[in-house]
Amino acid sequence: MTQTKTALYRDLLLQAQGLVTGIDDPIANAANIAALIWYGLPDLNWAGFYFAKDRELVLGPFQGKPACVRIADGKGVCGAAAAARQTLIVPDVHAFEGHIACDSASNAEIVVPLIRNGAVIGVLDLDSPLRARFDEADAAGLEAIAAVWIAASKAF
Repeated sequence: MTQTKTALYRDLLLQAQGLVTGIDDPIANAANIAALIWYGLPDLNWAGFYFAKDRELVLGPFQGKPACVRIADGKGVCGAAAAARQTLIVPDVHAFEGHIACDSASNAEIVVPLIRNGAVIGVLDLDSPLRARFDEADAAGLEAIAAVWIAASKAF
């Protein structure tokens, strides 16, 4: 990576803000942010959103291979992050009890819960083929980007 993660996320955050300015459609914003992350971050094999619906997480806009459509409440890394209401970094998904393997190439994962007015409305999920790909700098950067989506997508 030619620039520091902090600088990279600062640039991505500015781009995310530009993409959603004046756009309150949550699906359009999620699609553009997923694409921004996909093309802006190295070493990913999946980046996208799941939205809370009827006590499960349902697939939203993403970049990468086809994914699991529904994730039961509290299941997998996405469900665990949503239940804990905090970002979850998993350096080795194969060591994570209950990991849901949508893509066998995934080895690391980070999930940021999307919380509005105290309720989890979804998650931002990234997978990587590299073990230990994600760290606290990724968490901080992705949480800031997720906050941009939450603030812009008031209709959700």
